[in-house]
Amino acid sequence: MMLTEGDLSAIALTLKLASITTVLLMLVGTPIAWWLARTRCWLKEPVGALVALPLVLPPTVLGFYLLVALGPHGPIGHLTQVLGLGVLPFTFAGLVVGSVLYSLPFVVQPVQNAFEAIGERPLEAAATLRAGPLDCFFSVAVPLAWPGFLSAAVLGFSHTVGEFGMVLMIGGNIPGATKVLSVAIYDHVEGLEYGQAHDLAAGMLVFSFLVLLALYLVRKHARS
Repeated sequence: MMLTEGDLSAIALTLKLASITTVLLMLVGTPIAWWLARTRCWLKEPVGALVALPLVLPPTVLGFYLLVALGPHGPIGHLTQVLGLGVLPFTFAGLVVGSVLYSLPFVVQPVQNAFEAIGERPLEAAATLRAGPLDCFFSVAVPLAWPGFLSAAVLGFSHTVGEFGMVLMIGGNIPGATKVLSVAIYDHVEGLEYGQAHDLAAGMLVFSFLVLLALYLVRKHARS
């Protein structure tokens, strides 16, 4: 496998993006999943549908509207300029924002399912022992839902690694700044450099298989 300096840079940038995105997804997705699992509010279904929207929405559509919203004339772009942050499209920060939104359902849904599987009895038992809401959450719900957290982290990370359409729309193709692994493969194919494209694509294929295999083995162990 002969990797160029640009390929190595794309791999490093992809791993950095996936790591940061996964951490943010767990921080943002966990309270959303907890609320969806526990609430009886009429907004549960609309919020759940909004969170799951990236599952059915073409990534280029999400990327386009993010580009408009984060651009200099968009509402978020106007706010970031007022705060002195500039505009986010075609920057690494913009990639992070887009990746968090695009991979959100892959984190929220496994954690929500894990919270729902706990049921009411463990939480009610903790409440009878005078455990407060936060204590119940961190001492009871989180330990019991750990397989869901693990699945969410793995899926969020691997899904971010494999992004293409959305990252190309919001980040473009700037070497060392926004050129991630999937875009590097596309560049090699467009340049008829099939050997280099094969090296990177085969690496992603093996990585994806190993990630899914590890996830299935962990789930099997958790059920036994």
